[in-house]
Amino acid sequence: MKPQPSTPTDDNIIELNNSRRTEVTADVWFASGHRIPYDCEARDVLQSASKTKATNIVHVFKRVVKEQSPDTTPVWASFLSGWPDGSFGWAKVDRALEGKNIGHRLFFDYVGHGESDKPVDYPYSTFERADMVEAIWKSEGIKSTFIYSFDYSSIVTLELLARQQDRLDKGEKLHTKIKGVVLINGGLYVDGHTHPWYTTPVLKSWMGGFATSIAQRSKLVFAELMKPLWSKEYKVTTEEINELYNAISRRSGVYSMSKSAGFLKDHLQNPERLNLSRLYRNAKDQVSFHIVGSEEDPFEGRQAALAQERLGAEGLDVRILPGGHLSTSEHPERLAQIIEEVTFLNSHAREILTGKEA
Repeated sequence: MKPQPSTPTDDNIIELNNSRRTEVTADVWFASGHRIPYDCEARDVLQSASKTKATNIVHVFKRVVKEQSPDTTPVWASFLSGWPDGSFGWAKVDRALEGKNIGHRLFFDYVGHGESDKPVDYPYSTFERADMVEAIWKSEGIKSTFIYSFDYSSIVTLELLARQQDRLDKGEKLHTKIKGVVLINGGLYVDGHTHPWYTTPVLKSWMGGFATSIAQRSKLVFAELMKPLWSKEYKVTTEEINELYNAISRRSGVYSMSKSAGFLKDHLQNPERLNLSRLYRNAKDQVSFHIVGSEEDPFEGRQAALAQERLGAEGLDVRILPGGHLSTSEHPERLAQIIEEVTFLNSHAREILTGKEA
């Protein structure tokens, strides 16, 4: 007997997902934000770059969505993007969050991604990305925030948490307080990375530079490089590939992929500092921690399981979604639901229960 039309069969789900895939184009996404000057040496967002001749000024893309809220102190949600899709990777999730009033939403592209600059000799690292996050928070006057991080931004978030703990240990005032983090398909432990040899490791070799230089000019080659991001069950469309290419290829962004793929090395060289267990145990009374993994993620597929194994008994919230690495593309509604739940349970509910400012 065939299921009724309302029954969510796999075919129906795929058809539903296909109908929603083109809701936000790369052009529309980037038109809804703007580029800002950033002094990467002073680690400061500038009001204007026209008055300086400094060679260390780059322009980065920023997009802010402000919600109407009766609260005197607005809630901020900082969305830290993944590699290599950048801020555009959050487009479907952001669309699913419209009208949910989770607070002001901040999106931006690190140097090397999206509509941001891609300097030839830029010192890409986890730490310079954390510098940029803090500078943007300061420029927006953000006093407290939840972080929703995807892919390699999870390592950036671990660094931001480590900095916050360092400052608290020294008795220093926090310019921006991290209230909670949701780490999605990213690095949490150095022994948890599972990147296949033909993906990130190859990109850091001479072959990676050669392949990305070809992919910058060929959508067919680009599509082959991107295929491991999705699960086999997810039938990615040509239109989706084209929009992803449109988002990544700006300002020779596909070619820059090999230059910005050194995040694994940063993690391996700082195993104790950038360690989820250490940071969770030090900060769990002040910071709300949540982990999201994907069943078929070939890049960070073990990370969520390790977090559950090592910290589940201590109360860490770990959730596993179906699908591949690019859950922001395959399951934006589910991620939006998690974000909405986490925001309200750990911000508004805590404020009500404790009587303290969130």
